[in-house]
Amino acid sequence: QVQLVESGGGTVQAGGSLRLSCVVSGLTFSNYAFGWYRQAPGKEREFVAVISWNGVSAVHADFVKGRFNISRDNAKNTVYLQMTNLKPDDTGVYVCKATQDRTPGKKIDFNSWGQGTQVTVSS
Repeated sequence: QVQLVESGGGTVQAGGSLRLSCVVSGLTFSNYAFGWYRQAPGKEREFVAVISWNGVSAVHADFVKGRFNISRDNAKNTVYLQMTNLKPDDTGVYVCKATQDRTPGKKIDFNSWGQGTQVTVSS
């Protein structure tokens, strides 16, 4: 079955850095764009970043531009989120998701959400 496993979260002080990883199995990794989302306590899940199936293009949410960078290694079936200059507002559960099949119009027909990894940033 399709599996997405996030790791790399933890507790850091404001200004610190973390690198999150999402290891994907059970599918052809390079067929999909992948995104990172986060959910803070008491808030809705929000978009953080997304990267195209071949890594050529990426989009980052305004509140992380200049601080976070999404990347992928198709040889390792892994999506990364490098986070620097972390702020307390970055605290939340970070999840990865297969967002789009490279085949136009093809919907994701499996559970594309990972379980998430907790990021806690102290002031």
